[in-house]
Amino acid sequence: MDFELNEDQRAFQDTARQFAQDVMAPDAAQWDATQFFPKDVLRQAGELGFMGLYTPESEGGIDLPRLDSALILEELAAACPSTAAYISIHNMALSMVARYGSEEVRRAFCPGLTAGEQLASYCLTEPNAGSDAGNLKTRAVRDGEVYRLTGSKAFISGAGDSDVLVVMARTGGDGPKGISAFVVPADASGISYGKKEEKMGWNSQPTRAINFDEVEVPVANRLGDEGQGFAIAMEGLDGGRINIATCSIGAAQACLQFAVSHVSERQQFGQRIADFQNTQFKLADMQTELIAARQMVRLAAFKLDTNHPEKTAYCAMAKRFATDVGFQVCNEALQLHGGYGYIREYPVERFLRDSRVHQILEGTNEIMRVILSRRILIEGMTEILR
Repeated sequence: MDFELNEDQRAFQDTARQFAQDVMAPDAAQWDATQFFPKDVLRQAGELGFMGLYTPESEGGIDLPRLDSALILEELAAACPSTAAYISIHNMALSMVARYGSEEVRRAFCPGLTAGEQLASYCLTEPNAGSDAGNLKTRAVRDGEVYRLTGSKAFISGAGDSDVLVVMARTGGDGPKGISAFVVPADASGISYGKKEEKMGWNSQPTRAINFDEVEVPVANRLGDEGQGFAIAMEGLDGGRINIATCSIGAAQACLQFAVSHVSERQQFGQRIADFQNTQFKLADMQTELIAARQMVRLAAFKLDTNHPEKTAYCAMAKRFATDVGFQVCNEALQLHGGYGYIREYPVERFLRDSRVHQILEGTNEIMRVILSRRILIEGMTEILR
């Protein structure tokens, strides 16, 4: 096993780091404070290929492995976890369109989405179907050559500002097998949006509810076959979980560096805070856990790239571990800053707020434990992982 990055991967990493530090970092605090959605920056990210990371080149993307994509997202998150996370969600929705859309759909939507000229939202969660997504109620009833889409979605990133919605809706009976996926123009007649949610973090991307009232969706806009939508959504979430985990790693890496700088400069009781053994031990633990989480994320990305039979379990483990560690490292970094960490002049409080939601979305960490415990107890996964 070779844990070193190759020359191409280093180049992707360097390009993303430069973009993050030059374009994202200078304004990230202002985006957070004013709840500003930086669409121009997303278009610039599209020029570098970051809005179509693992979309095939035939559809305008750069067709990177998930491991290489994770390297890029980590660097972006080290500047602004909120904006990097939206880029992750956009890529997840776009990849579903690129992989499962008809030629007509791909031709209509992929060029603008991969360029960052159009933005996508992933619409699975409902007011009463969050973790229990297989019981969603939004329904699409076929009427000749269109479906009529009715229902509501909640907590949708980019909603109200995005151009394309990837929507999971019920076309058949109860349960996951009755769900299909559709690509829907965000300005279609019958779509309305709720207020922009006031959130603890993730303020550089809007979050709204979406209501669908007899929205006409052409049959050609269905992704895959009827009844395939839940499987498509879950497949997208495998990669999404790696992405959001690596955004936590990027946030934690930035906070660790902020903490090292702060304790090296600030003095208490006649010496640098860095000279106290308690501080040194805390930094050592933060670094160790961060490295462990990063390697788990990269292992899961490799398993997804190689289509390992337990790829979903690896992605769930990585998501659970890395988002917990990421938040913990950000929290420890804030503690090392003392009272300074709690004021907005210092960036650690923003990284802490932005990273907290990673333990909830793309499947809560409790759901990650459900996925893993089922695999361990029912399917004997422990033998496969040896």
